[in-house]
Amino acid sequence: MACEFRMKAQASYHSGNVRLAADIGGTFTDIALFDDKTGQLTFGKALSTPDRLVDGISLGVEKAGSDYASANLFLHGSTVAINTMLERTGAKTALITTDGFRDVYEIGRINRPDAYNLFFQKHKPLIERALCFEVRERIRADGAVVEPLDESGLAVLSEKLEQLGIEAAAIMFINCYANAAHEMRAKAILTKRHPNVFVSASHELSQEYREFERCSTVAANAYIGPKVRRYIGEIDNHIRKAGFQGSFLVVQSTGGLYESAQAQTQCVRMLESGPAAGVIGTQALCRRLGIKNAIAFDMGGTTAKAGVIYNGEPLTTGTALIGGYDKALPVQIAMMDIFEVGTGGGSIARVDNGLLHVGPQSAGAQPGPACYDQGGTEPTITDANLLLGRLSADRFLGGEMKLDAAAAERALNKVGKPLGMNAIKTADGILRIAATAMSYAVKGVTTERGLDAGDFVLVAYGGAGPLHAVDVAREIGIRNVIVPSAPGVFSAFGMLFSDLRYDYVRTHLMQLADASFNEIEAVFKELEQDGRDAIAATSIRPDQIAVKRALDMRYVGQEHPVTVELPMRVFEKQDRAAIKRHFDNDHMRRYGTSAPNENAEVVSLRVTVSGLMKKPPQKKIKKGTSVPPKSSHTGTRKAWFDGRFRNAPTYRRTELLAGNTINGPALIEEHASTTVLMLGDRMVVDDYGNLAIRVTGAR
Repeated sequence: MACEFRMKAQASYHSGNVRLAADIGGTFTDIALFDDKTGQLTFGKALSTPDRLVDGISLGVEKAGSDYASANLFLHGSTVAINTMLERTGAKTALITTDGFRDVYEIGRINRPDAYNLFFQKHKPLIERALCFEVRERIRADGAVVEPLDESGLAVLSEKLEQLGIEAAAIMFINCYANAAHEMRAKAILTKRHPNVFVSASHELSQEYREFERCSTVAANAYIGPKVRRYIGEIDNHIRKAGFQGSFLVVQSTGGLYESAQAQTQCVRMLESGPAAGVIGTQALCRRLGIKNAIAFDMGGTTAKAGVIYNGEPLTTGTALIGGYDKALPVQIAMMDIFEVGTGGGSIARVDNGLLHVGPQSAGAQPGPACYDQGGTEPTITDANLLLGRLSADRFLGGEMKLDAAAAERALNKVGKPLGMNAIKTADGILRIAATAMSYAVKGVTTERGLDAGDFVLVAYGGAGPLHAVDVAREIGIRNVIVPSAPGVFSAFGMLFSDLRYDYVRTHLMQLADASFNEIEAVFKELEQDGRDAIAATSIRPDQIAVKRALDMRYVGQEHPVTVELPMRVFEKQDRAAIKRHFDNDHMRRYGTSAPNENAEVVSLRVTVSGLMKKPPQKKIKKGTSVPPKSSHTGTRKAWFDGRFRNAPTYRRTELLAGNTINGPALIEEHASTTVLMLGDRMVVDDYGNLAIRVTGAR
């Protein structure tokens, strides 16, 4: 991958040929630019600006040597949606539901993973019960209208909403997945009477059964809607005023793209937009290298996240639990299967009840870790890495940002003193705890899904990912780690490989043994046409349209289904036996058991329609010998390895050539990241400039 970081603006791009991708994280904002004509790939990185996030984007674009006017595509991923939900900073929202179902949202599913926990607390709804209202209407599960919508009652309710100062309204009628007419009419009435209120109807987001999950999804969309709409609108206004005349696309939680106008109404689809882009980048890397199974490990300044590429495809899910299993709020939309822990470079270490803890609180971009010298005084993972010699005080961000080792030591001493440890031992303890915590993210998408993490390659990126990748790999038993080029901006890079994507699902219960393939085909064709129409309505003309089909299936008598992706040929041949085999195999992989002799049933039909876009080429780098060139060697530095300081050689990554081999301990530095090789590790630079590490000492 031919790429570079730029320190200052240079007008070198051809107007109308540049794709600009921006990924805003809790600490840094990453920029990737690709010029279709020249094949040039350029990156920029800047501290995020929480008070006005678009300023961080602009600074990153400037550092990448470009401007908005040069781009024809602006791609964006952000944590604003998920943070608004987790931090409970959304709008004052009302829920409007069918008469008699007001308490569906609050009752939930009552998940209790620990039956004997006397201090258990169930989920806390985003909408308080006092703001949940009922309207007379009723549709049966077969779509038949039992009681028409009480429009006069809805009009009275709308006046009450105005008096209460409601900013957003979520509509969830009990069987709208079978017939959305009442929801559509209710939304039209409320939108007309209250044009400034964000109104969301559940059928627009999910056409599946399970009223609680559907209710939770539309509640989340309405709750975050006003803030996300303002945020997207501000970015759009800013880049248009700066001369951008192209298409503004947002990354969805699936890793696919949709129009910014759609993101302003279906906000919940961008909950995991940044992390999902990193998984898409990992998939592109795996395809180039011929790797079937990989773990996408992303450690940034605030969190560490993991996703999975299995048999060449990212694993996705139809329902995500936001906030942890026991008191989570489900979101019933297609999204990348990502597990996240609050362990990033800025995660704060503290002493609680005589024990050392790391995260989930983060120092963020402002004030940042103590060593940033911006007013932060709390010790973080970054401070620990600096004090242990893994980071250079003078080479951070290519020397743009000087780090203060004395400030890091003071902060670490503050935490270590109550534990009777000096700053070095404290820093070592922080990194050990962090590695264990991050291993849980990897296990969450592998071991807990019936996959053996040891059979996967760990692809490590994010500013802090390469620093800790080998530690995490050793913790889990992973033997191979790959650090891609420019890992510090890899999620932004991944956006350049995203396609337009629309996911549809419809509940349609039927026994597999006597299911009508004509009926199945009719539903699939309708959903596929919806996807084609959605792509046609965008400003993008993709090179090709691709369609994928899946069925949600379960054994008769089961409650929860498994999503089974199926090739088109099984529907063309109407091959029930093949569908059953696929289901049995997926059930075995997921749960370790299957029942080939038991009857199965179809619960829902899923369709993914993608508009495939041109991808940046991944170019080979210059070939070298096994010995790195002298120009790559930048000296030695004392760094902490296996319980003591050792003299570790340091290398400049941009000078390394394909075939170069480095044995650990060693530190390989680049603009936005440092790769750590432990004792016994062996690294070889592959043909595309990736660092392929063979890990020793894995459990």
